[in-house]
Amino acid sequence: MSHYHLAEINIAKMKGVNINDPIMKEFVDNLDTVNTLAEESEGFVWRLKDDTDSYNATSLNPYNDEQIIINVSVWESIETLEHYMYKTFHSDFLRRRKEWFQKFGKAHTAIWWIPKGHIPTMEEAVEKLDYLQKNGPSELVFDLRNKYLMPVNP
Repeated sequence: MSHYHLAEINIAKMKGVNINDPIMKEFVDNLDTVNTLAEESEGFVWRLKDDTDSYNATSLNPYNDEQIIINVSVWESIETLEHYMYKTFHSDFLRRRKEWFQKFGKAHTAIWWIPKGHIPTMEEAVEKLDYLQKNGPSELVFDLRNKYLMPVNP
């Protein structure tokens, strides 16, 4: 039995001036559907939500930049995260991301192993992404192109 889960953060810089910009409308209109799909996906554990009625994280602003949106979630494994990302309705949005988001120019997704039961804070997730951007992938934090195996159980 595994003693670890996989945490992930991804950020994106919107083409719109903020989440309410008309260019973002189709993305925003589908956000609840995509989030619900995540929550109903096999292997889903948790996702970051703000305290608004929308139950997403679009109002959270750790970068003090209204064009950047953040997503943090926890999954049972790399496989369950990848299945959700690439084999569900979510993949349509991945394919079309250039319609809503600018090229970020540096790592925008980071994943890392956490002890089962641990819920990462937004600050922890931002620090992990920052570490990946500065140091590249390692056992501490990595991306989907450079995967590291789950730590061996204690």
